[in-house]
Amino acid sequence: MNCKNSGGQAVTNNLRVERAIKNITQLQLAEELRVSRQTINAIELGKYVPSTLLALKIARYFQKPLEEIFSLSPED
Repeated sequence: MNCKNSGGQAVTNNLRVERAIKNITQLQLAEELRVSRQTINAIELGKYVPSTLLALKIARYFQKPLEEIFSLSPED
């Protein structure tokens, strides 16, 4: 999914895919990261770009570089 950040750039993510690989629910991920399930849902749907801190926590949880989960659209 993609969403425009405050600078107008489109940010995409594959959070749903990463969750599926680990076979965890939005609620389980939210509890691990200490955010709401709605936050995880909004990120997956591209309605919300997470803060740098939250994005780093997500990357650490999945043990992947940030760029493997979040990226700028090619045209940006």
